[in-house]
Amino acid sequence: MEVPWKQESGYEIKMENPREQALDVLIKVDKKEELSHIIIGNVLEKYQLSPKRDRAFFTRLTEGTLERLITIDYVIDQFSRTKLRKCRPLIRSLLRMGTYQILFMDHVPDSAACNEAVKLAKKRGFSRLSGFVNGVLRNISRNKDHIAWPDQNKDKNVWLSVKYSMPVWLIEFFRETYDAETVEKMAASFLEEKETTLCCMKTRGGREPVKKEFLEEGIHVRDGILCDEALKISGYDSLYRLSAFREGKCFVQDESSMLAASLAGARAGQTVLDLCSAPGGKAMYMADQMNGEGIVIARDLTEEKADLIEENIERTELENIRVEAADARVQDKDMLEKADVVLADLPCSGLGIMGRKNDIKYNADREQMKELAILQKKILKNAASYVKPGGVLLYSTCTINPEENEENFRWIREESGFEPEDLRPLLPADLKSDTAQDGYLQLLPGIHPCDGFFIGKLRRV
Repeated sequence: MEVPWKQESGYEIKMENPREQALDVLIKVDKKEELSHIIIGNVLEKYQLSPKRDRAFFTRLTEGTLERLITIDYVIDQFSRTKLRKCRPLIRSLLRMGTYQILFMDHVPDSAACNEAVKLAKKRGFSRLSGFVNGVLRNISRNKDHIAWPDQNKDKNVWLSVKYSMPVWLIEFFRETYDAETVEKMAASFLEEKETTLCCMKTRGGREPVKKEFLEEGIHVRDGILCDEALKISGYDSLYRLSAFREGKCFVQDESSMLAASLAGARAGQTVLDLCSAPGGKAMYMADQMNGEGIVIARDLTEEKADLIEENIERTELENIRVEAADARVQDKDMLEKADVVLADLPCSGLGIMGRKNDIKYNADREQMKELAILQKKILKNAASYVKPGGVLLYSTCTINPEENEENFRWIREESGFEPEDLRPLLPADLKSDTAQDGYLQLLPGIHPCDGFFIGKLRRV
């Protein structure tokens, strides 16, 4: 398989100014033109031949500014006579990325953060506002050790919001379910630098050969904690520059997702249905565990998502997966009681992966979560109808909202008459859960060594 930057001449472009590229991304996100992880991914793909240093700086500046947005805005509004919400998108983005560099990028001199912001303001036709940008940033630089942070004794929720850059309503929402210590640990975890977790293909030699290759390439590697197939890597530039990834010996997947696919218990010769499958990680995991025997039917809503699954399958060379575009909300009568295993990893609010996708915490709302919970019920009812007698329904989400998780798990259990399966014998020794004997577990970021994730297992009697 060819690496992306060699497929088209457009990938020969080199990044001239990482700060300017970051500015463009921040403006687009500010205007809600596209999700940040998609825009950032497109830029990194376009500039594959740029020096690793420039690509890393661009990534850190964009992702860091976005993940710290609430904190940054709080600080700017202390030192600017004009409130940030009244500034133009370009000026607002310049102030945000300049402030991020001053507060959180120790290797960048404050003077460079200020001067480069002023240069970009002038270059983009805002010379008359360059003095304003310079004044605000230099004021922050001079007084960064004297910022008036919220008093946690007066309002703990506001303090947590500003410290961990999370909307107040989300802090309040989490504290309705979890204790204060857990909420703070979760909030802190979303700001931690994330390693890339890879699933190593059992049919391609497993974890150890891949680990050996990465070490030889100078990549920082450590074993996963929850799954034997997992490797965590850092210190690399692009995945497509790693031979083991290009050759399909591994693919990106968090350990929480691996665990969900593992708990489904798919075996060689079975028929497995993976609903809402894109980008196909769980389907590939199960197909690999089945040693190429049997069939995994991987479905998602659109042809575009189906194509994404196909691309990943092509790289891993798995042959026991069939990809279909299908609407999970519509019952497929041809699949009634045909599947040994149905994995329903359903659309959700994504609150468990906010550390990887910053847009989630700024765009989520309670009404949206209620609507998603209703959608999940509709799909779950169909999913249950596809399970053979004696077969398994595995329900999972990447959120930490009880209404989308425990409540819907209990609902489908009652609705279908399926029996919950005790998960304790199937879990890694180090993973403890008070609810595993009842057929489900809630993994929490900052508490468990993975993304926030819900897994529930039911068996048709």
